[in-house]
Amino acid sequence: MANNPDRAITVEFFHDALSAWAFPFSRRLREFVEQHPNVTVNHRVYPMAETPDFFSKLFPDPVAAKQEVVMEHWLEARDIEGDTRIDCDLMMTRDFPYPYSIPNALGAKAAELLGGQGAHWDFFDRVQLAHLSECRNIADYDVLADCARSVGLEEQAWRDAVQSDKAKQMVQADMKTAERYGILRNPALVAEGSFQLPGECRSILGFRITTEALERWYADVQRRLGMGYSVLD
Repeated sequence: MANNPDRAITVEFFHDALSAWAFPFSRRLREFVEQHPNVTVNHRVYPMAETPDFFSKLFPDPVAAKQEVVMEHWLEARDIEGDTRIDCDLMMTRDFPYPYSIPNALGAKAAELLGGQGAHWDFFDRVQLAHLSECRNIADYDVLADCARSVGLEEQAWRDAVQSDKAKQMVQADMKTAERYGILRNPALVAEGSFQLPGECRSILGFRITTEALERWYADVQRRLGMGYSVLD
């Protein structure tokens, strides 16, 4: 889009690889950025399940937890989005408990340390594919290392980074930022540190963000910026 009159904006993209709603939205956001090259995306991890026992606290047992998440959250996202990459039936054949979020969050930050925002996004998309299509255990660091390697990251460097204090600090910083913004579900967007696009509430902590909603929000942000609007410190 040459001669684009729109202002440059920075958008923070909050996500967790567990989210079936973030899976189609990440593809949608990539297409949006291609149409709006004035938009810079910064990735923020927002873990839905911070501990391995997160789902066991919500459901009577691991089988019930997986049944609820996959056959409601995944199934709704697959059917509403028409995303046939989401394989509910395959995941229900797996014998591992439903994964928790911190390994994939640390993995994404390790990718970011090695290759910046682009590497974070590529790693996130690859882990979502591993989770929702290949139905692998993305709480397993060997699975995550394979994802890192498949997007061009050097495996040992990634393994070192994922265990670093820096990666942990980055995850914690993103979680604090999400809390400050009042983020409640995945995925969510915030432009210029002020303008949130939370999306339509769907199952199990999920937001659905359509292309139409994204374009309306973008136009509103541009209008506000053009009016000189800002949030007071």
